[in-house]
Amino acid sequence: MESGSRRAIIAALRANLGIAISKGVVFLFTGSASLLAETMHSIADTGNQALLLWGAAAADRAPSPEHSFGYGRERYFWAFVVALILFSLGGLFAVSHGLEKLHETDPLQYPSLAIGILLLGIVLEGNSFRTAISEAKPLKGETSWWNFIRHTKNPELPVVLLEDLGALVGLVIALLGVALSLLTGDPRFDAAASILIGLLLGVIAIILVIEMKSLLIGESASERDITAIREALESDSDVRTIIHMRTQHLGPDQLLLGAKVEFTSSLTFVELTDAIDRAELNVRARLPQLEITIYLEPDVYEPRTDETV
Repeated sequence: MESGSRRAIIAALRANLGIAISKGVVFLFTGSASLLAETMHSIADTGNQALLLWGAAAADRAPSPEHSFGYGRERYFWAFVVALILFSLGGLFAVSHGLEKLHETDPLQYPSLAIGILLLGIVLEGNSFRTAISEAKPLKGETSWWNFIRHTKNPELPVVLLEDLGALVGLVIALLGVALSLLTGDPRFDAAASILIGLLLGVIAIILVIEMKSLLIGESASERDITAIREALESDSDVRTIIHMRTQHLGPDQLLLGAKVEFTSSLTFVELTDAIDRAELNVRARLPQLEITIYLEPDVYEPRTDETV
């Protein structure tokens, strides 16, 4: 795992663990539905970050006979599990508990204590969110944040970014719910805040499930990387044309490349193997940030040939 991703996860883990404990203790005094929802949210997030770190460690294992391309997709799998946990443990609990509390009329106890811990949570989550943004910016480049989340091959940073954003918005919702309950004397505002937090977590989880499923199934290299690969292959004078090319990410920084390439027809067998070696070196030199497994097949280009063969 890249050091930036690890720093973002560890920052989020520390923040969520501290916030979860603080919220849980204050909930015992206040009985606030939205505060309990936020406690469960922070507990789920803490578990999520632990799973992301576990996935990163599992992905670093050396290839084995059973998994000859390595374990890079472990990071995608555990990020997918994280999205499911965020929905099931966080979202469903918050909604169900909020619906139960809608029928209760008991006022909140120690509401000022709840407000204080929520404000502290906003500060801590804001710091974690700032760390995640700082670590993601070099990878994001000039694209929008939404496009980064939709198209990045890194599974951890989108998860941490959306978790931290959801946590901040959830804390604000909980704060409004407690404040309105305090001002009006109606605890249903607090219960409604719990339901909204649950729905928010559900939306974030659905986005993450869709994105992580796509990565887990296997995505091609980005258009920028595909262009770089084509340019690298075609830069050799013995390469006449690329007949067709397929790519697939085996992990965030691992790529599988297969291509049929037409080389100069006058090459001897030894010259052909040298040309293939040069082409592979050119590709790896153009994309040094990726570990690329390359299979090049020499062929003769025929316009009527089915390029999927």
